[in-house]
Amino acid sequence: MIPANGKTDPFLISRIREKDMESIIDWFERNQQSFYTLGWSYLRNQQQMEDLFYKAMMTIHEELPRFKRKTSFEIWASSIFIQTCRELSKENGVQDSKRTEPEPRQDVFNALDKIKPEDKEAVVLTCLKGLSLEDSTHILQVEAGTVKARIFSGVQSLRAEMGYGSHFDGCPEYHPLYVDYLERTLERPQKVDFEIHIYNCQGCQDDLASFQDVMLTLNGITEEFNVPSGVMENVKVRLEENEKRRKRKKKKRKNIGLAFAGVFALLLCTGFVTGSFSHLYYSWTEDNEELRAYLQHNLGDRLDLEAESEGVKIKIKSVIADDVQTLVFYEITDMKKDNQYVLNAHDGVFIQNESEIMNRQAYPRYSPPTNPTDIHDENNVYQGQISLLPLKEDSGTIELRITRLQKLVQDPDHPGEFQPWSYEEPEFANGEWTFEIPVKKHPSVVHELDQEAEVEGTKIRFDKLTIAPTSTLLQFSFKNEQPEKRIEILNFDSIQAGDKKLKSDLYGSSFVDAPGNVDWNTFQSHFDSIYGEDLGELSVQFGAIQMSVHEPKSIELDASKAYPQTFEYLGSTISIDKVEVGFPTKVVISNRDLENREYDSLQFHVTGEDEYDDISMGGGSEGVLVDRNGKEYNPQELNFPIEEIEQPRYLQTVQSFELNNNQTGEKVIPKTLEIEGYSTTKYVDDTVKIEL
Repeated sequence: MIPANGKTDPFLISRIREKDMESIIDWFERNQQSFYTLGWSYLRNQQQMEDLFYKAMMTIHEELPRFKRKTSFEIWASSIFIQTCRELSKENGVQDSKRTEPEPRQDVFNALDKIKPEDKEAVVLTCLKGLSLEDSTHILQVEAGTVKARIFSGVQSLRAEMGYGSHFDGCPEYHPLYVDYLERTLERPQKVDFEIHIYNCQGCQDDLASFQDVMLTLNGITEEFNVPSGVMENVKVRLEENEKRRKRKKKKRKNIGLAFAGVFALLLCTGFVTGSFSHLYYSWTEDNEELRAYLQHNLGDRLDLEAESEGVKIKIKSVIADDVQTLVFYEITDMKKDNQYVLNAHDGVFIQNESEIMNRQAYPRYSPPTNPTDIHDENNVYQGQISLLPLKEDSGTIELRITRLQKLVQDPDHPGEFQPWSYEEPEFANGEWTFEIPVKKHPSVVHELDQEAEVEGTKIRFDKLTIAPTSTLLQFSFKNEQPEKRIEILNFDSIQAGDKKLKSDLYGSSFVDAPGNVDWNTFQSHFDSIYGEDLGELSVQFGAIQMSVHEPKSIELDASKAYPQTFEYLGSTISIDKVEVGFPTKVVISNRDLENREYDSLQFHVTGEDEYDDISMGGGSEGVLVDRNGKEYNPQELNFPIEEIEQPRYLQTVQSFELNNNQTGEKVIPKTLEIEGYSTTKYVDDTVKIEL
């Protein structure tokens, strides 16, 4: 069946082609009231209305192979329907002597006959058919301002024809705002100004009231309209007879092709039995390598759901769901310009029914809006993916609403290429894209583990291994029992599963709230999927550990002395570049010597002359990234290759901060810089074998 709302469904198109006219008839039967009302604005004789539906449905069926899905099915079908209205209206005219006049409000249709044709089309599409201004603009192929002007002109003319009179004292400068105001699309500043004027202008009050009354009358006609019961039945009989004639003509040609069809069917069946058909089919039709692999292994279905808004089309290509995440593969096309847009799961992407169908207790996998494997073949097309929470049940329908898209930044040094990272304020495209996405969740293989190891004097416990179609999760815990040295984050380098070596996820581990483990810190680390592999054991290789170390040192500060001054800490020479008393007091320290540096950043606070002062600190820092081989990277560069850096450390080079006295509001006179300790990154190459 074709959805009553007419949105472009990729399965809809294939069903129409497979079932010939059946689905088209079904869709028109569901929407016959609005289309009959629209048709009655041009033709008011039942025989002509049957001709209209028959010809329009035949045209839609014939033109379907050329339907490019740049807009919704409803708008495409409405365009063909109204064009057919025009053609039959010219052939027959609306003043047919045999016409039958339905109720209610035949006077309105008579009035519509007397206004300008271009005004009439704008009015019937928006007020009778109920299409949006944007959709009406698309059908009429004119600017939005022109459509609004035609609606205004048409309603004014109808008002006179329907007996309201022709003289109203509304202020002409406010006439262009009537349509937007009544449709509730007027911008707030204009709306406020308009309402203030209306309140004080009796002429505009009367003008707007009668104008609104006509629009409300038009809006209510379709719901009250009675469609004669025999119209669609007669149309179906004619369509069925036409289909029989078409099939008889094709019969001879069909017999000729039966032998070849039989051979092809044999190949097809063999392919499905062996699984090779889906593998071969998707190798031809899917260019996203990751999605292709899922489809070839029957872990998802091709969807190709589409929605278009503000000249930008979004296609949901497929969804792969398991107990870890719901992975949505999408494609965004800018229909008007050479822009590339991405979905940001944290900005402008909403799951309307998230609380009903998704597991909000799960720990989502963080991923940026773009990644290096996403496809950028064309300047106006972007193919990517976003990770959503897993489903609660085995299946469901995701109600996805998108209101804005993030624009990719073009590389100024390489025109035509786009940067996934930028420190500039991002640009966005606003719109309204909605989807209803059917999703089926695939099960995971879970191994409960009971194995321990020790790293840097800290116990590590391996709790659970989850092997899902989209990801492999290793859940682990560690117990900090050394007060002077604490592990904050533990990252793995890789796991070896059979002959496969899987690198750890770029964005490290995520915290897990594990009840009953008060003394343990529980995390999970992501790896690529090893779903379907027959494993007896795997090897886990540690990578980098971020630690906090308690190593106190006190340095006196004296604003009256000349700066910079230096002091030694952990074998490094640190400079106090500035101590400047004021509102606020400013202090800057730095260390740009990175070779063999023990610490990543310092943990400290500043005391004032009065030990009871309530001092707040705020400020910023500068730094560089250094990989485990000592190579430095500047994170401020647009082409900063975060995905290429092996186990990076972020070494702060400058720390600047401002001091305020929250208690007295007076100037802070710093006395000491109290270093409590430092954060550091340790590289660990230990390997642990885990039995499954």
